[in-house]
Amino acid sequence: MHYNIIMVRDILILQKRELNRELKERYIPRDAKFKELKSRLIKVVIGPRRAGKSLFSMHSLEKTGGFGYVNFDDEKLVEMTDYNEIINAMNSVYHKPKYLLLDEIQNLAKWELFVNRLRRQGYNLIITGSNSKLLSSELATHLTGRYSQILLFTFSFKEFLKFGDQELTQDEIKERLNSYLELGGYPEPLVENLNHKDYLLNLLNSIIYKDIIKRFKIRSARGIEDLASYLISNIAKDYSYNTLIQATKCKSVHTVEKYLNYLEESFILFKLNRFSFKFKEQVNSPKKIYCFDNGFIRAKAFKISADIGKVYENTVAIQLKKLELEGKISVFYWKNQQHQEVDFVVKENIKVKQLIQVCYDIKDLNTKKREIRSLIQASQELKCRNLLVITNDYEAETQEKWFGVKRKIKFIPLWKWLLKR
Repeated sequence: MHYNIIMVRDILILQKRELNRELKERYIPRDAKFKELKSRLIKVVIGPRRAGKSLFSMHSLEKTGGFGYVNFDDEKLVEMTDYNEIINAMNSVYHKPKYLLLDEIQNLAKWELFVNRLRRQGYNLIITGSNSKLLSSELATHLTGRYSQILLFTFSFKEFLKFGDQELTQDEIKERLNSYLELGGYPEPLVENLNHKDYLLNLLNSIIYKDIIKRFKIRSARGIEDLASYLISNIAKDYSYNTLIQATKCKSVHTVEKYLNYLEESFILFKLNRFSFKFKEQVNSPKKIYCFDNGFIRAKAFKISADIGKVYENTVAIQLKKLELEGKISVFYWKNQQHQEVDFVVKENIKVKQLIQVCYDIKDLNTKKREIRSLIQASQELKCRNLLVITNDYEAETQEKWFGVKRKIKFIPLWKWLLKR
C-alpha cells in the first residue's frame, strides 16, 4: 500500500509524542545494559511483548543526546512497500538522527533487508522484537556484519524489589516474594497501579490474536485458545501430544505441535525435554511445560488457586530458561523408569553441572526423603555431585545417604536463590 511522506510523517509525529510521554513517566532501571552502545554493531533487544524492551532502549539512548524512533506495531507502517518513505519521514521528524530505535521489527516484511540497508547508510541501530525466532541462530542468517543481543524478560525478582525505594528487611523481602509469585513481573501494571488480572488477560489475548492467529492466518481460534488455557493451568507437568489433543479442540499431532511452537515463539510458554544421553529418547519422551511469567498462571489458570509448589518450580524454570536462551546452559528434567524425578538438569557444553530440585515443603519428612532419593539416584546416573534443593524457607548444607551412597546437598530458600541470579 502506498503512503506519501506527509502521511508517514504524521504517524511518526504521533509516535514521537508518545515517546516523549513515556520518557517522563516513572522508570525502574533494568539489570541489563548495552555493553557497546556507541559502536556500529546492530543492538538487538528480544523478549516478551510489554516486558519493557522499548523503555529500556529509550532510556539507554537518552544518554546519546537524541535518537529517532519508529514503532512497527502500527498496521499502516507495516503495510508499506516503499521503505524510503519511512526513512525520509524519520529524517524529517528527528532531523537526521545518528541513533535509531526500531520497535517490534518482526512485524515488518523483509525487515532484515531494511535493517541492513540502514546500517550501511551509517545509522547506529537498536531493534526490538517479541518473537524468539529472532534469537541468535535466526539473526545470524539475517544480519550482515556483527551484532550484540540482549534478552529482556519481565521483571526479575531483583528488579521487582526496586519498585520500593526503602531498604527492605529479610521478612519484607519474603513478603514481596509472595506478591511477585502471584502478580508476575510485567512492569506496566505494577508502575501504573493497574488491575493485574485484567491487564494480563487482555495482554494474553492480544498476543494470541495479534502475534499468532493473525500472523499465521489460523482459521479457528478455539484450538490455540484451549491449548494455551490448558497448558497454563498445568504448568510444571509433563504432557504428550495425544493428551493435548484430547484436552483441546486440536485435531492432530501436527496442529498441536505447530501451535505449541507459536506459543513458545511468542514468549508465553516454553517446554523442557527429558534428559537422556540419547538424542532420540530426548525427542520422543514427554516434555514438561512452563510459563514465561507467573502472572499468566494466576490470571488464566482454571484453578482458583494455583499449586504454590508448581509456581515455585515455574519461577526457577524462568530463570534457567533465560540462561539457556542466552546460550550459557542447556536445561532438562530427569526421570527414570521408577518414576523418580529431578526438576532441572543444568548442562554446560557436554557436562552436567548441577541438579536442582524445587520443594516448597521440605520440612515434611516423607517429601524430603523422596526429593533426596531422586537427587542421589540422578547424581549417580549423571555423574554430578553439585546438588541443590530450592525451598520455601529452609537453608542448610547436609550430608545425605541413600542405599549406601552419600552426597552433600545444599538447601536454599527461593528468595535468596533469586537474588543471586
